[in-house]
Amino acid sequence: MGLIDFLLNLGDLLLNLGGLLLWLNWRSLAFDPFAKTTPTTLAGTVRRADASRPKGWRFLASLAALVFCRTWLYWQLGAALNWTPQLRLGAIVLAFRSDLFARMLIFSALSFALVLAMFYLCLLLFSLLNGRTAEADPLLKLVRLHLGLVDRWPWPVKLLLPLVSAVPLWFILSWPLARLNIIDPAPPGVRVEQAVVLGLGAYLAWKFPLGILLALYVLVTYVYLGKHNCWDFINQTARNLLAPLRRLPLHLGKFDFAPLLVLVTVFVAAQYAERGLTLLYARLPL
Repeated sequence: MGLIDFLLNLGDLLLNLGGLLLWLNWRSLAFDPFAKTTPTTLAGTVRRADASRPKGWRFLASLAALVFCRTWLYWQLGAALNWTPQLRLGAIVLAFRSDLFARMLIFSALSFALVLAMFYLCLLLFSLLNGRTAEADPLLKLVRLHLGLVDRWPWPVKLLLPLVSAVPLWFILSWPLARLNIIDPAPPGVRVEQAVVLGLGAYLAWKFPLGILLALYVLVTYVYLGKHNCWDFINQTARNLLAPLRRLPLHLGKFDFAPLLVLVTVFVAAQYAERGLTLLYARLPL
């Protein structure tokens, strides 16, 4: 059953990534320079070569269809294979019965919402690391476009945003989850404490983009992979992250140990923080 669970979870992840692409296509319509043009500008005199521009509702309708159709698939396969899908929210683990269609629909929707939240957490991290850099490369411009007004907020506000957002979201979501027996019922005060633990755990998701960023930075530093906007973005973001360590003697010849030091520190600290939050959640009164 371990292999079956792995394949089902992998399939769920791939479908979530497909849903994320549909979401990004819908959001990107707002960034189209020809979407809202007027004849008073030079761009307003330019017309698309195709007959019509994509309709935003089609992307959202396709996303809704994806979430609903895979619900039916999970309902059929899950009951036959005795699969119990789970969503790991840091110290909180949500388990869903696969023999109930309504539970699978909730799982399908929350699974995509979790991937979407992870995506925006990554964008928020890149926005924090790059600040208000004047000379933004194309990828950083995309980060700013997708974040919108949030990118222009002061860095302390952006830093607290995962915690501030997770607390009310979990407090509201915990009530229907408790009524459906997906989580244990708890008084309002305990729900707030759970929400704080969940909000603190949201920061642990940053270890993955940080690890990928630093690994790629080390690679492009010592291996020439050509000129590409992606490498420029990685270099700029990683240098901003490593800036506080510039004065430390972390060089041996041409090799810089700063990225490896930060990488190990991030994952070790995240491991201990995850254990601490799990213990803290377990001690909450129910």
